[in-house]
Amino acid sequence: MVRFVVEKPQIMSASQNIVVSETTMSSIIPNNNNNNNNSSSQKLPPCLISISKKKLLKSIDIINGGGQRINAWVDSMRASSPTHLKSLPSSISTQQQLNSWIMQHPSALEKFEQIMEASRGKQIVMFLDYDGTLSPIVDDPDKAFMSSKMRRTVKKLAKCFPTAIVTGRCIDKVYNFVKLAELYYAGSHGMDIKGPAKGFSRHKRVKQSLLYQPANDYLPMIDEVYRQLLEKTKSTPGAKVENHKFCASVHFRCVDEKKWSELVLQVRSVLKKFPTLQLTQGRKVFEIRPMIEWDKGKALEFLLESLGEYSSCCYFLFLFL
Repeated sequence: MVRFVVEKPQIMSASQNIVVSETTMSSIIPNNNNNNNNSSSQKLPPCLISISKKKLLKSIDIINGGGQRINAWVDSMRASSPTHLKSLPSSISTQQQLNSWIMQHPSALEKFEQIMEASRGKQIVMFLDYDGTLSPIVDDPDKAFMSSKMRRTVKKLAKCFPTAIVTGRCIDKVYNFVKLAELYYAGSHGMDIKGPAKGFSRHKRVKQSLLYQPANDYLPMIDEVYRQLLEKTKSTPGAKVENHKFCASVHFRCVDEKKWSELVLQVRSVLKKFPTLQLTQGRKVFEIRPMIEWDKGKALEFLLESLGEYSSCCYFLFLFL
């Protein structure tokens, strides 16, 4: 089922860099001058885009919470499982829940004629997710293969409109699945943006060398977190840790529900050593990302700005499963 969002986003210059003051950071980050540990987990990257004290404290609270916090995380893990009936309140039927969700997320296919009418005379830019949109949701993320038919469809689409894939995955891994050099890619939840390969772009407004990586200074830290998560979660059957270059993830789709509390403790025990990283949750996955003001939405705005589509006639679609 294809869903859509149609809007004209607020402009935010991709070149904006707002660094937190040393005073603010020193009140939150422990002073490690007397610590001989030179691990990247103790280093604060010099080019944070934006971190507020309130946001840092919230992240630390999530990571260091007690038993009630663990139970809340487990409940959230159940709720993130679409087929988990136990997550539904007893007073609400599955059908009622579904109907309510559909009302809030209208189908693009059912509104296709309205979309075509609204887009008349305007530039259309396509933004596609990968997992669950261009590929099926599978137990093993390394096997989320794109069908040949879907690849041909996306290739045809890119001939008509600027087309981008915006995903939480590493760009290299997604490109190996998609294998289309004419697309724009925004991986690592939008923190790794690349334009089409030289000679493949049909849109002259974008430089062939388009590249933007706002979290570049976090690379050593993410590598270290990935290594520690691999070691910490190896005792939990079914847990899978991925390094997405600028972020990391821990999948629990194949983890027995009885082991979820244990997995939460394992992930949090690693993250408490990295106060400038945030822990969020997706569909049966934990996401570990730099605590900067950048996400898929900001990546979308950056690409639109690069395409020169921030005008009164701007019109774009974002497709998501």
